Amino acid sequence: MTERRDRSAWTAKEREAYANDLDDPRALIAVSAASNRSKSDQDPATWMPSFEGYHCRYAGGWVADNTRYQLSVAPDEKAALSQILSNCPDSPIEITLVR
Repeated sequence: MTERRDRSAWTAKEREAYANDLDDPRALIAVSAASNRSKSDQDPATWMPSFEGYHCRYAGGWVADNTRYQLSVAPDEKAALSQILSNCPDSPIEITLVR
């Protein structure tokens, strides 16, 4: 298995591939400019969508994306995701690894 990495260690080519990933329907989600600006580069430990009914889907997508790209997860990010997902129905998350 490939070692988990942080996005900051990616090459320009890897960043471009991630930004243009259309192979997973969870990868790109249309949002308003205001929502995009409010999120910026925050993770679920510091930002969640304002609509609580979307929290489970957002957190599941976050986990899928991190797993798909084998990204590292900070302890506070992991704690936030665990807390959010503990209130969600159990549902399988299908993932195809990129590497």
